[in-house]
Amino acid sequence: MPHNDLPPLTDDGHHIVVDGRKWRATDPAIPDALRKELVAELMSARRDVRTDAESARPRVQDAKVALGERGDPWWEPTPDGRRTRLAATMRTLLRHRDAEATICPSDAARVVGGESWRDLMDDARSVAGELATGGVVVVRQHGQDVDLDAAVGPVRLARGPNW
Repeated sequence: MPHNDLPPLTDDGHHIVVDGRKWRATDPAIPDALRKELVAELMSARRDVRTDAESARPRVQDAKVALGERGDPWWEPTPDGRRTRLAATMRTLLRHRDAEATICPSDAARVVGGESWRDLMDDARSVAGELATGGVVVVRQHGQDVDLDAAVGPVRLARGPNW
């Protein structure tokens, strides 16, 4: 599923070539709306590198990992690589949205898992739990902060106290 705003892909579909240099392509399985959010956050972070490199560079890294352009190749994922990408996706989506906004762990699973996103929901919840333990996110259900281990059913993630 090539995007019109990108250079042509290599024959294997894994890379783009810009000025003779090969770069890893964005994972084509990312749903378009989520891809647009990730790219918008990447572009915002890249602009901020000029004025606040210390905080902008980790944002760039997270967005590139979420898009599949860094880290484990999206066409050969490993369990650890998926978890890293899930965490990067959660952080990137929360950064892109308003400070009070929440995301669903399934948003990250959709980015990393494509059409097989449901297979990643246990991992997505587990990664969300790790981020919650570190205070990076808080887990909410029906607008209230909850313990993920005790929560049954859908949850949302918001920026935590250690954001």
